[in-house]
Amino acid sequence: MAATVPPPRVAPEASPAYPPRDAYASWYEEVLGWPVADGPPARLVTGVLFDVLELPADAGERLLRGPVATGPVALSGLRMRFLVAAGSADELEGLLDWLEWGGVDLDLGVLGAGGRISAPVPPGHPQGSPRGAAVWLRPPEQGCEALLPSLPGPGQGAGPRHGGAGPDLVRLVAAAATECHRARLWRRTPPRAPSPGPRALREREAEGQPLAFS
Repeated sequence: MAATVPPPRVAPEASPAYPPRDAYASWYEEVLGWPVADGPPARLVTGVLFDVLELPADAGERLLRGPVATGPVALSGLRMRFLVAAGSADELEGLLDWLEWGGVDLDLGVLGAGGRISAPVPPGHPQGSPRGAAVWLRPPEQGCEALLPSLPGPGQGAGPRHGGAGPDLVRLVAAAATECHRARLWRRTPPRAPSPGPRALREREAEGQPLAFS
């Protein structure tokens, strides 16, 4: 199911409305069993139960509309964060080289051991989503870390149907790299001028001007 991406938000640290640490941290610690660093704002620790694949929000929006399976996905400012299996951060560079994206400036990053991300507003939180807070586009559930995108084991395909633990990390990275590249090209392409209408064409012809089309 495609997710609707909210408008860009300011950084969580810049928002005075961001709630105290316990407002979010207790849900992550008690319901999901995820490690949380001190706040406020509360921060989720990466590299323990999951890593995070991070890319521009415009590229992430198109990725969410595609057929590639993902785990939980969060939006924070102009960045989208896809949760992937712990240890995936160590595989990203090699995967991009293998997919022939090595050396290309994609603005595609990853957070692994020792990393931190701002904790998004828990689903259904009574305080709602204050301005500047990270939000879940595809919320996590208990035990979801066992189904995060990962590399297949030896002799296995990815995903539960093939004996793997979750969606295919290779396919996710390949699709993410493609969308990052497309988004980068789109931002660098100047908008095309609208084609002249029939009246403008007749006036140009009457004045002896060339009838150029964009």
